[in-house]
Amino acid sequence: MKNCLYILIFTLSIYSCATTKNDLLEKKISTNTSDTLRIANDELEYEILIIEPGFNSWVTTQKPRGFYNEKFLENRNRLYVLEYNQRVLQPQRFNPNLYEQQINYNSGIHYGYEVNYMLYNYFLYFEQRYKQNFTFSRG
Repeated sequence: MKNCLYILIFTLSIYSCATTKNDLLEKKISTNTSDTLRIANDELEYEILIIEPGFNSWVTTQKPRGFYNEKFLENRNRLYVLEYNQRVLQPQRFNPNLYEQQINYNSGIHYGYEVNYMLYNYFLYFEQRYKQNFTFSRG
């Protein structure tokens, strides 16, 4: 049975289609000229799609892959998602054009290093570009 999950963050989408629990599947990255970044494993078990002008060039100026360990990224993404989802539920207080839809990030699922790395960096980019400040400090 194939389970699919669709998550949308303003200009970020994560697709999760779990057919197996093989966490060691090789990831591949593809980019194109429209500044779309897609990260997926070969069986599309988990995928992150970022469509945001300027993100690709911005992320190359950030800490390189491997700087943070996967546990750090998972913990930080859990905090970001929690805060983001709380803001979605408060449209009178937070811009509903920025916080359109909740993110269904399950901390019990192993998304892999690359997905967590890009999600974490997208949150940093989101904070900087849209002048948002989440309630915890970043590392």
